Amino acid sequence: MWDSEADSGRDVYGNGVLSATKPGVRTDGFEQRGQSWYVATDIPSDLLVQIGDISFHLHKYPLLSRSGKLNRVIYESPRETEANRINLDDLPGGPEAFELAAKFCYGIAVDLTAANISGLRCAAEYLEMTEDLEEGNLIFKTEAFLSYVVLSSWRDSILVLKNSEKLSPWAENLQIVRRCSESIAWKACANPKGIRWQYTGKPHRSSVSSPKWNELKDSSPSRGSPVPHDWWFEDVSILRIDHFVRVVTAIKVKGMRHELVGAAIVHYATKWLSGFARDSPLDGDGSNSTFSSDSAGGGAAPWKGGLHMIVAGAKDDSAPAAVQAKDQRLIVESLISIVPPQKDSVSCSFLLRLLRMASMLKVAPALVTELEKRVGMQFEQAALSDLLIPAYNKSETMYDVDLVQRLLEHFLVQEQSEGCSPGRQSFSDTKMYDGAARGANPNAKMRVARLLDGYLTEVSRDRNLSLTKFQVLAEALPESARSCDDGLYRAIDSYLKAHPTLTEHERKRLCRVMDCQKLSIDACMHAAQNERLPLRVVVQVLFSEQVKISNAIAGSSLKEGGGGEPHYQPLIPNRKTLLEGTPQSFQEGWAAAKKDINTLKFELDTVKAKYLELQNDMETLQKQFDKVTKPKQASPWTAGWKKLSKLAKAPEHNDGGQHLPAADVPKKTAPRRWRNSIS
Repeated sequence: MWDSEADSGRDVYGNGVLSATKPGVRTDGFEQRGQSWYVATDIPSDLLVQIGDISFHLHKYPLLSRSGKLNRVIYESPRETEANRINLDDLPGGPEAFELAAKFCYGIAVDLTAANISGLRCAAEYLEMTEDLEEGNLIFKTEAFLSYVVLSSWRDSILVLKNSEKLSPWAENLQIVRRCSESIAWKACANPKGIRWQYTGKPHRSSVSSPKWNELKDSSPSRGSPVPHDWWFEDVSILRIDHFVRVVTAIKVKGMRHELVGAAIVHYATKWLSGFARDSPLDGDGSNSTFSSDSAGGGAAPWKGGLHMIVAGAKDDSAPAAVQAKDQRLIVESLISIVPPQKDSVSCSFLLRLLRMASMLKVAPALVTELEKRVGMQFEQAALSDLLIPAYNKSETMYDVDLVQRLLEHFLVQEQSEGCSPGRQSFSDTKMYDGAARGANPNAKMRVARLLDGYLTEVSRDRNLSLTKFQVLAEALPESARSCDDGLYRAIDSYLKAHPTLTEHERKRLCRVMDCQKLSIDACMHAAQNERLPLRVVVQVLFSEQVKISNAIAGSSLKEGGGGEPHYQPLIPNRKTLLEGTPQSFQEGWAAAKKDINTLKFELDTVKAKYLELQNDMETLQKQFDKVTKPKQASPWTAGWKKLSKLAKAPEHNDGGQHLPAADVPKKTAPRRWRNSIS
C-alpha cells in the first residue's frame, strides 16, 4: 500500500526533481564564489539578498513573480537603494533552503529529498510562494511531495522529523511535526509481518525507501531474520526529546502495548542520559533490545534499522555526550510525563534510576512526587543497589533516607488500597479475591521487609544518621511483614558499631524495634555474646530462645509418640525460607540442634548464677548498711538508773497486770481499784 503511493508520487513529481514551468531568466545555473552566489547569465543582477554571511546576487523579476514577501518588501521600501538589498536572516532553513527556492524561481531543476524538503517547505511559506502568484508554485509542490512521498515512507518520515528540529516554530505551525509523528506511529503499530526487510540495513538507494511495506499484512517476512517487536526503537531514539514525546504519545493513542512503549522509553533514556548504563537490561518485558550484540537468530548479524545505518552512523553535534545538564533535566521531566501508568510497563530499577537523576538535576517537585508514587506501586521489585540514592545538596546523611521513607509510605498506601478493593465486589468474588490477596500481599510485604533490612544495614554505617530516623524507618512496616528479625538485628548491630557513644537508654530504645521471639538460633547465639546489646535484651533473647526450644522439644516428643497433631511445632519452615546468609540452619539435623540447646542452657544457667550472686551481694551490703546506720547505745550510768526504775515499778505492774508509764501512776492507782471493788 505504502510502496504504491510512494512510487506514484515519485512518478508525478519527476522522481523528486522540481522545476518551474515558466523560467523568467535563462541561465546555466548558479555558481559560488567564496561566500557569494551568482547566476550564470549575461544579465547583470539587480537584487542582493543577504542571509547571514552568505549573499545572493539575483534578479528581481524571477523572484518577485513567485514570492509575495519579496514583492511586498521591494515595492514598500522608501528608497530605491534599500529596495535593491534585502536581509533575510530569519528565513527558516537558512541559505541552503533559499538557494533551492531561488533555483526554483529561475526554472533550474531542484532535487527534492527527505533531507531538504522540510526546510524548503518552511522557506516557501516564509516567502509566500502561493498559488495566487503562479499556478504550481513552491508551496503546492513541496506540500504534495510531503504528502505523497515522505509520509508514505518510514525512513523519510523519520528524517523529515529529525530535520524539523531546527525549523521551530515553522515546522510545528505547518503541521509537519504532527503529520510525521502520526505517520511513524501508524507504521510502528502495524503488524511486523507486513514489512519486507530486503532493503533494511543496507546503504541508502535513491530508488527505494527502507523499510519496504507489504500490502498483504499476513504475508511472511523475507528470507532474513524474523521481525522483532522492538524494531523501531533505535530509529525513534534519534529524535529530539519533544519530538520523541510526540511520537510516543501518538503510538499510545494507536493502541501499542504498554510493555513496548515502556521499553522504548527505557531505550531512549539509556541512550541520552549519562546516568544510565548502556549494558543495563532494557526491561519493559524483561528482555534486552535487539539492537545490542544479540543476533536475531542463528549466527546471523544483528538487525540494524535502515535509518540507524544512515543517520546514526554519522556523528553530529547533538551526540549524547554533548548533552548538558539543562537538556538532561528536560529529558528526565519529559520521560516522567510519558511513562505508561500500568504497573509492569517499566521495571522498578529503571524508575529508581530515573528518580536518582531527578533528584540530582532538581526536577520539578510535582513530577518527583508523581515518580515516587509510581515507584511505590512496584516497590517490592526494587533492588538494594538502586535504592541507595545519595542525598544531593544535603549535608546531614550520606543517603537520602527521607526519600526511602516516602517510597515506603506510598507502597503501604497502595497495599492498603488494594486490600480494600475487594469490598466493592460481590460476596463470592470477594472470597476468591481474599484467598489470592492473602497469598500475594504478604509476600510483597515480606520482600519489602527484607529489602528494608538490607537498606538499614547499609545506611546504619553513616555516623550522621540519627536514632530517630533509623527507628522510624525500621518501624514503618507492620509486625506481620517480618517472620524473622535476623536482618533487623543485623542492622541494629551495625548501627551500634557505628555509634559507640549511645547511652544505655538509647540502646534500649533502639532494641525495642526488634522482636526477640523472631530471632533464629544463630542470631540468638550471636546476641548472647554481643557486648554492645543491653543486658536486659540479652536476657530476653535467651529466655525467648529457651521457650522456643522447649516448644520444639515438646512438638518432637508428641510426634514420636504418635498422638495426633502436636500443639507445638518447631519453627523450621519459616527459618528455611527466610534465613539467608546464616552460617548454619535449623535443618542441619537434631544433633546440631541438641548441641545448640545444651550451649544455650549452660549460658542461661550461668546468667542465673550471676544473678543470684549479685542478689546475695546486695543482701550482704544491705545488712552492713543497716548496722552502720543503727543508733549508738547509752552510757553505763544511764543504763543503771533505768534498771533501778524498772525494779521499783515491778510490784505495781504485778498487781495491776498492766505496764503503765511513771507519769500516769498517781492518777490511776487508788480510784480505779476502789471503784472496781465497789462494783
